[in-house]
Amino acid sequence: MLAYLNLFCKLFKTIVEEIMGLFKKLNLAGNPTTVDWEMTPEYTFGTFESWGGRNQERVRSGKERIYYFFIDAWVETPKLCLMERGVKHARVVAEILAPQDMVQRCVDNHGKVALFERTHAIDEELKQWLMKNVIESDDDSRVIPLKDEDRGDILGDTGLPGSEEPLPADLQTVVLPDSPVEVVEEEVDELIRQYNFTDHERNQDGQFSNYLVDNGDGLTVTDKVTGLMWQRSGLDIMSNRMMRKAIEKLNKEGFAGHCDWRMPTLSEAMSLMERDMNAKELYLHPAFSSDQPFILVDATRKPGGQWFVDFKHGRAYWSSGTIPGGFGRLCRKEK
Repeated sequence: MLAYLNLFCKLFKTIVEEIMGLFKKLNLAGNPTTVDWEMTPEYTFGTFESWGGRNQERVRSGKERIYYFFIDAWVETPKLCLMERGVKHARVVAEILAPQDMVQRCVDNHGKVALFERTHAIDEELKQWLMKNVIESDDDSRVIPLKDEDRGDILGDTGLPGSEEPLPADLQTVVLPDSPVEVVEEEVDELIRQYNFTDHERNQDGQFSNYLVDNGDGLTVTDKVTGLMWQRSGLDIMSNRMMRKAIEKLNKEGFAGHCDWRMPTLSEAMSLMERDMNAKELYLHPAFSSDQPFILVDATRKPGGQWFVDFKHGRAYWSSGTIPGGFGRLCRKEK
């Protein structure tokens, strides 16, 4: 028994040293050096965005970091990545150059869900490949560190006209739906075409004309076409339930001097979508922060799911996650 125990300890030590080598290359040696092979994108919101939710024993403090591998299928060619995750924290730290046919096979094996969910858990084939070619290998050429985007977007001058500027004569005000809705995909298609919103999957040539002005507080801008005041930044990633609590707290504090902030409707959020990508790689006016690449909207999908607006890929989409979550960019109607 003792011999087996010693063998296990040696094997465990070897694996830990090999994993630490991976983290050292990624400049992560100071963080807890563990790969959670059981963690998946589906479980992350329950584990990290809903304190006290699924498997609370995994997260002992807000500073703890867990690492897991996943497939990013938002891009044209799916890729294998390493995620750093914590409470209210998410950062992709590396791309792993795995065989493309193996990655694609994993995506295909997820079936119809792959049409809607674009981040996938790895399968056993990829896990074994990672163990052999990344974790247990001295060759780290397959690990491509990604730039640190953890510092956030520092908002400067908007370059917009001041709030005293009138609406140009060639533009008219537009009243957008401002109530929560439950909609199917076909209704979203109709809504996008009705207002000629840009959606890079449904209506690439669409162009809703805004007229944004700077309110001079460094925190907000107003669209004089829709009459909506917007946060330039927003709220960090969290579940829908936690988002509503955060909005309630923000209103109690009187953010930017107002107490009637709310989650935008699908139409309101889509009104901000730009046809061209900005320097921050978002289809959004550069006056807005890039720290909220996709946002929750006040719309659910029939028969189930939550709608989001994604400024990174320029489209509206829904997620079937059991605890869907996203970033927040709040709005309010100017009186």
